[in-house]
Amino acid sequence: MKPSSILYTKINAPPLKVISSRGHYLLTEDGREIFDATGGAAVAALGHNHPVIKQAITQQLDEVAYCYSPFFTTPAAERIARLLTESTDDEMTKTFIVSSGTEAIEASLKLARQYHVERGEPQRNRFIARRQSYHGNTLGALATGYHKARRAVYEDILAKNVSHVSPCYPYRGKKPGESDEGYVQRLADELDSEFRAVGPDTVCAFIAETIAGASLACATPVPGYFQAMKAVCDRYGALLIMDEVMSGMGRSGTLHAWEQEGVVPDLQTVAKGLGAGYVPIGALLVGKKVVNTLAQGTGGFVHSQTYQGHPVACAAAYAVQRLVQEQDLLSNVKVQGDYLGRLLKERIEGHPNVGDIRGRGLFWGIEFVKDKETRAPFPVGDQIAQTVHITGLQPGHGISLLPSSGNVDGTQGDVVLIAPAYNITGGEVEILVDRVEKVIESVFETAGAS
Repeated sequence: MKPSSILYTKINAPPLKVISSRGHYLLTEDGREIFDATGGAAVAALGHNHPVIKQAITQQLDEVAYCYSPFFTTPAAERIARLLTESTDDEMTKTFIVSSGTEAIEASLKLARQYHVERGEPQRNRFIARRQSYHGNTLGALATGYHKARRAVYEDILAKNVSHVSPCYPYRGKKPGESDEGYVQRLADELDSEFRAVGPDTVCAFIAETIAGASLACATPVPGYFQAMKAVCDRYGALLIMDEVMSGMGRSGTLHAWEQEGVVPDLQTVAKGLGAGYVPIGALLVGKKVVNTLAQGTGGFVHSQTYQGHPVACAAAYAVQRLVQEQDLLSNVKVQGDYLGRLLKERIEGHPNVGDIRGRGLFWGIEFVKDKETRAPFPVGDQIAQTVHITGLQPGHGISLLPSSGNVDGTQGDVVLIAPAYNITGGEVEILVDRVEKVIESVFETAGAS
């Protein structure tokens, strides 16, 4: 048999081949039935093989499969754009539809820059982001985020106009005895100092994930954090970009995660839950202030991509979002998300190598530690998170978890994410947690880590 022509993540180690899927399960060529407990990378928000979404895709193919968005628009694009802006109570008044979260991030950086140029401040060419963040894998997004492993080989060709401050990571960031209010004030002071250090009139925007994704495994912001960050941005005339590529579109229990934070961003990125994996799609939602500035200036966004507003992607995403509304799945995310979090804590929080369990809605992370009291991470070479993932895929366990590393300092640290479909039932939550518990017991019993 000839070797595969695919450039796999590991060139000589082909991953499992999935031949079919249904609901929460992936079926592999060698006969495994795997519970997809993360929807890939928090993507498959409605599970797999949903007939309503397949029908929407087929219907759109019968109407128009593709046209060039700078020249034409389509009913499919207009529908999903309207749904998105209306879902923000028209706080965000325009939508730029692309094909991925990374593309949405790139568009947000370019639009933030153009906004300031059109306001007569062309000296604004810098961005402030957070350490242990991840915003995508293109060069611009990679430079903005701070995932050390993914940046390393490209460091010399990344843009140098980004600086980084501490993330909101209470498990490791809060000092002993420090209140939430004190922690927020310390992070706000750090951001303020960074503005002043680089020149407050040179910064386009501060960008942060509303709830941290894989890099910090669902670290949720403490109360008041984003309000304080926005106050600093407003003080210096910079925009606030909230990255909800992973945490948005219902994943955290509200359609937009910022709804729970008491702020409205100037720019917002969404992707994964938007199309639920049935199509490649992402979007940039644009606030009134930015739209009005462009409208009174050049009248357009100096950016375009071949597949922006792709009709089939838009039709599928609209079908996904209509199902979320019609089946009241946001309520299910809250109910089952609370149940999932409670069961995880009841069943595995006491394990000597489980340091923290955190999350919101159907977006949960587990952080592993070598020493629970000191919170010391495992040596990098132990590859604990990857081992948990690989073990989960074995026939005796049958569960797919999303592993990540580097959460402690960019290099050390092991976490896994859990992000099942929004239509999960209580019984399926119990199956999920049971399998997670058994995987963890198996890994650490074998490793002798506990």
